[in-house]
Amino acid sequence: MNALQSTTKEDARAGRRQPVILQVLPALSTGGVERGTVDVAAAIVQAGWTSLVASSGGPMVRELERAGARHIELPLHSKNPLVMLRNVRRLTEVIREHGVDLVHARSRAPAWSAMAAANKTGTRFITTFHGTYNLGLWGLKQKYNAVMAQGERVIAISNFIAEHLHSVYNVDPARIRVIHRGVDVGRLDPSRISAERIIQLVRQWRLPEGARVIMLPGRLTRWKGQAVLIDALALLGRKDIRCMLVGSDQGRSKYRQELIDRIHARDLMEVVHLTDQCNDMPAAYKLSDLVVSASTDPEAFGRVVVEAQAMGRPVIASAHGGAAETVVPGETGWLVPPGDPRALAEALEIALSLPEPHRAWMSENAMAHVRTHFSREDMCAHTLGVYAELIDVQTAAETG
Repeated sequence: MNALQSTTKEDARAGRRQPVILQVLPALSTGGVERGTVDVAAAIVQAGWTSLVASSGGPMVRELERAGARHIELPLHSKNPLVMLRNVRRLTEVIREHGVDLVHARSRAPAWSAMAAANKTGTRFITTFHGTYNLGLWGLKQKYNAVMAQGERVIAISNFIAEHLHSVYNVDPARIRVIHRGVDVGRLDPSRISAERIIQLVRQWRLPEGARVIMLPGRLTRWKGQAVLIDALALLGRKDIRCMLVGSDQGRSKYRQELIDRIHARDLMEVVHLTDQCNDMPAAYKLSDLVVSASTDPEAFGRVVVEAQAMGRPVIASAHGGAAETVVPGETGWLVPPGDPRALAEALEIALSLPEPHRAWMSENAMAHVRTHFSREDMCAHTLGVYAELIDVQTAAETG
């Protein structure tokens, strides 16, 4: 328990009113934004504060409510201007009814409604900037995106995003707080993965005994770099490995077919395999000898790279964006120029040729690196610290 949580729990025991925090996002389906919302909501409850989340609902609502937070269902996923306008009224009512002290917006459409409601009620308003977003023709999308830069504090999920905020949206660095995403290091613990889970995945993926496994997790979209990895494997020229491209095409059937054609053209049918989403990613990481993130566009953070290191797996990542902040070259993995199959092939050869003692050393480094810098607990503590910058906890308690 950190000092802020300890202080607020003492206030709660003394009967003083604790802050009420409202997070808003489109829906509570799966994803990094949603996971961060639920994690922070749970931390708010653990601190003794009141935790509210407004969204259009989804499968993670149950987890949110189990943590002690309250979900308020509103059509915040809608980009229809009339619905967004009605959401201003709805959120204004929520803020007043529950005595909300601070609104935290995590996505653009709900942020527009939430900012208007916060302004109407005099409530503190912050945002988390989760990605670079498409700027669109003539900067039209940039104006829509700009709401995410309007918080009294703007949380950036990486230094890369912080620089983007400053350079593209002219956000004063004094308003920016860099809080890297955090992962659940308890769930991502190699010692907790049973042999049965590994065996089940080996059978599902039909892996031959003794094959070295390279995995690239990520939805099938061009910028994730699956094609770059296929070309690198062709240059590598090894047939004793298996490469699993793990992720749904989400309707991008044309790109999936392009990848299949590329695999055939490079005579890699036995080496490279496409599989849809994996329901047991911790087991998939443990089964892999090496995890690759070959994104050709910068990742805002690069969750896969951090999760793999948490599981003690060396990684190869593109040397740009948030991923470049999460890998220690030569100690937890390697960074290569984006979109360069030859450089990636060279890194693959080095990684696959590591002596076992060196590999074990890198594995320990990777796990310690994540536990020190990218844990869920640190992310939540820093986020509550940002809340406390804007709402004087003691004042809120005494005047409630």
